[in-house]
Amino acid sequence: MPSHSSSAPASSTPFVVRPQTQGHAKAVDTLLDLAFGPGRFAKASYRLREGVDPIDSLSFVAEYTNVAGPRGHTEEKLAGSIRYWPIQIGPNAEGLVTDALLLGPLAVAPDLQSKGAGLALMAASLAAAKEQGHRLVFLVGDLPYYQRAGFSKVPAGQVVMPQPYDPERLLWIALEPGADAGVAGAMLRPRVL
Repeated sequence: MPSHSSSAPASSTPFVVRPQTQGHAKAVDTLLDLAFGPGRFAKASYRLREGVDPIDSLSFVAEYTNVAGPRGHTEEKLAGSIRYWPIQIGPNAEGLVTDALLLGPLAVAPDLQSKGAGLALMAASLAAAKEQGHRLVFLVGDLPYYQRAGFSKVPAGQVVMPQPYDPERLLWIALEPGADAGVAGAMLRPRVL
């Protein structure tokens, strides 16, 4: 998959969005610790990720390059990362179970927040998810931020995550028209067949 160059609308900070590789693993873990702290493992989202591998083809990083100073000193670092995990929702009233994705974590280096890296990571990864045939994505987050990428609030009680979570922060996006129709029930780790 090609890398995506992006500049933030509110800034001229240069960064490139590209697929995550094994070489990024240590820097991504450091970024996640910095962004979310050790308490991140107690969140409901992590319960759904236990024993499940992220989808490698939907794991992306945003890399930052800054040329500064009179001698053109170049600074390169990880600006952000995003991952997706397979989940299932259901069964609904008709007994159907829906395959979906759980977005997260999305992390941006604190000193590079509000410069467009997070939105660029979502745009690139959601486009890749749609291209790969995924139809529905969930996340737990702040609606004012994520609605800029097309997410909306899941209707109250329609989908339930493991506790603890705030139902007001459960969001979704249909990558295909109607992909959210009839989706209801518990959010679960995917069943191994």
